Amino acid sequence: MKLVYISNSRMPSEYAHGLQVMQMCEAFVQNGCDVELIVPKRVNKIKKDPFSYYSIKKSFSIKKLLNLDFIFLNNAGIFFWIQTLTFLLSVKIYLLFKKYNVLYTREQLVGFFFKNFVLEIHSLPKNIKSFHLYIWKKADRLVVLTPFIKKRLIDLGISEDKILVAPDGVDLQRFDLNLPKNEARVRLNLPKDKKLIGYVGAFRTLGMEKGLDVAILAMKALPIDAILVLVGGHLQDIEYYKNLSHKIGVEKKIILIGRVDYKLVPIYLQAFDVLIAPFPETEHYNYYMSPMKIFEYMAAKRPIISTKLPSLVAIIGGGEAFLVAPGSSKDLAEGMAKILQDEPFGQKLIERANEKIKDLTWAKRVQKIIEFIK
Repeated sequence: MKLVYISNSRMPSEYAHGLQVMQMCEAFVQNGCDVELIVPKRVNKIKKDPFSYYSIKKSFSIKKLLNLDFIFLNNAGIFFWIQTLTFLLSVKIYLLFKKYNVLYTREQLVGFFFKNFVLEIHSLPKNIKSFHLYIWKKADRLVVLTPFIKKRLIDLGISEDKILVAPDGVDLQRFDLNLPKNEARVRLNLPKDKKLIGYVGAFRTLGMEKGLDVAILAMKALPIDAILVLVGGHLQDIEYYKNLSHKIGVEKKIILIGRVDYKLVPIYLQAFDVLIAPFPETEHYNYYMSPMKIFEYMAAKRPIISTKLPSLVAIIGGGEAFLVAPGSSKDLAEGMAKILQDEPFGQKLIERANEKIKDLTWAKRVQKIIEFIK
């Protein structure tokens, strides 16, 4: 099956969007598809080849098409629309001369340029317009991250039969390293004689915080000698949380590490005693997210503490993680202490997560999607 994936994103990109697209293309290939990824030729400060940047085998082709890209001047308004529409016009012209079986995308506006396509939806706009409904009804199939997105679409009049719920996934081979903690810490120059609590990933999503302020506050209440290691984030975010830790008086308990190569992420996960995902309670985090970090945490075989949100309960609500109230530094600190002091309890969480993650790989996600769209 020849599959064309359209993604209007810088490639490679420091954001999770680009990684998810590349992982999906690789998984389609693993399931027997001949894949071509089409992206815009954009101004990009990252000069690495996408395959080496994401440490992904070069098993599919990437075509970069011309477009009018002025987004680097102002990432909003007219510049965004000019870039998007000129890119999709280039795609339309390019595919006039191509034969393919499936057109797959996360780009809503593809619906104005093509008759047959499969649309993957990661969130719903706050203000749903008539053109959104037109595109969703026009799509051959819709792939959504959470059951909450599916329910909302059904309520809006979209046929239930054309919607598939498929959470994100993970590459088990990449994250199941079984690397001893001390060896990982030596490689990364992290303290070897301390309990380390880890968070790895972006510090914000769509401009929204991810609960790291609560995690820093929790370190003040934690009765155990431990260090919170935050990996990722832009420079302004790192500076913000550094100032916050000084203000609270826990600067000696916090290590802030900037963005790292994706190939180092599995090693960082192996270096920690416990992994946290302290997402706050918002509409997006409650109902729309399927965070790749949760799947990576599960595959890393380290105990997880996460906030108890509907979207996360759907993935790790069966004893795969220790769930705490969102926004509560007290609950988070108690969860940290519980896992750091009770190793058998943490091991049970690891075993349950490890069993569940076997069915949450990118390859199995794509297998499910292919069966649905055939």
